[in-house]
Amino acid sequence: MNIDRWLLPEGSEDLLPPQAKRVERVRRHLLDLFELWGYEHVMPPMFEYLESLLTGAGEELDLLTFKALDLLSGRTIGFRADITPQVARIDAHSLGKPGVQRLCYVGTTVRTEAASIFSGRNTISAGAELYGDASERADAEIVSLMVESLKALGLISIHLNLGNVGIFRETIDRLKIQESERDLIFKAVQKKAVTDLEEICQKTGLSEKDAHIIKGLPGLCGNSEVLPAARVLFNSYPDVLKKIESLEKLQSIVLQRYPDIEIYFDLSELRGFSYHTGIVFSANLDGSSQPLAQGGRYDYVGEVFGRNAREATGFSIDLVNLAKESTEQISEKETVLVVGSGQDSQENFWKKIEELRRKGFIVSESGAMEEHDWLLNYRNGEWQMIPSRNLDE
Repeated sequence: MNIDRWLLPEGSEDLLPPQAKRVERVRRHLLDLFELWGYEHVMPPMFEYLESLLTGAGEELDLLTFKALDLLSGRTIGFRADITPQVARIDAHSLGKPGVQRLCYVGTTVRTEAASIFSGRNTISAGAELYGDASERADAEIVSLMVESLKALGLISIHLNLGNVGIFRETIDRLKIQESERDLIFKAVQKKAVTDLEEICQKTGLSEKDAHIIKGLPGLCGNSEVLPAARVLFNSYPDVLKKIESLEKLQSIVLQRYPDIEIYFDLSELRGFSYHTGIVFSANLDGSSQPLAQGGRYDYVGEVFGRNAREATGFSIDLVNLAKESTEQISEKETVLVVGSGQDSQENFWKKIEELRRKGFIVSESGAMEEHDWLLNYRNGEWQMIPSRNLDE
């Protein structure tokens, strides 16, 4: 049978030169940046027992997770589709330190299907997680680090999108309706389908006041004028008003630090609703709706690992997509072809090669002259560097 052995599964790809080099540069750049902000690097395994991967923030990942039988234990293992649940486990159990903990990571994830048409099923993800701080300072720090991660790579015209899933949760929890009706409202708000919401509100028999608020949610998206409108809509919901105030404070801090950032609010944003508990955020570039980075608050994630009252917030970035957008200039190193030692000793020959590499040259001992910047040759009792362009003259 003739098999195309070079074919890769759909959604997976090789990173070839120079793309692989650029992705690696971005990886190093981000890890260095995270370290300057106090985030310690952790490296979770590619696979672990399934129940660990699918707890807390990972419950939505069940269908996206590749599974296999571990022949040593007889238990089911999963290949991570997201690294956040693993880092949460490390914070809650492996480290278990009191107080604030800052952790960061870079690693490969695999999914049974791609997260979007712009990504594959085998991605390289980087991220930062901040544990043990429920304050607005923590939200401001993690959002600022996400923005800085993009700006440090030369990206401009950044759009920051802010929301808070707690607003919808607080609203829907006040309604005395069945679970199936909650699901219908959730899906309609997610799609911003106001007509569908009108029909659902009528069928569920919601009061005029409750129906007005539910139908008003999809319209709470836009610039900073959204927040005063939200205050009016939720004037009898004190807990929601506190969440709106937190968004205002976060906006103020971000604009002080990054006055060129455009901020967009969507108070009906329900991404990650099953595990996010508060503020959610993402960043994209002008002219693109595809987020380069995204994250949010997911408090109490440590409970499933035996650690109560553990607040958490963080974000993740697809390194391959980020590398494609990065405008950082990568300086190319000059290359040298060594054609032979001539009458010099092998010891001196090797020392010369080592010397050139220490100076930052890329040195090869075989290849075509026209593919290199310099030719190193031994002439008249000494080593000579000859520009390869001179050889054609």
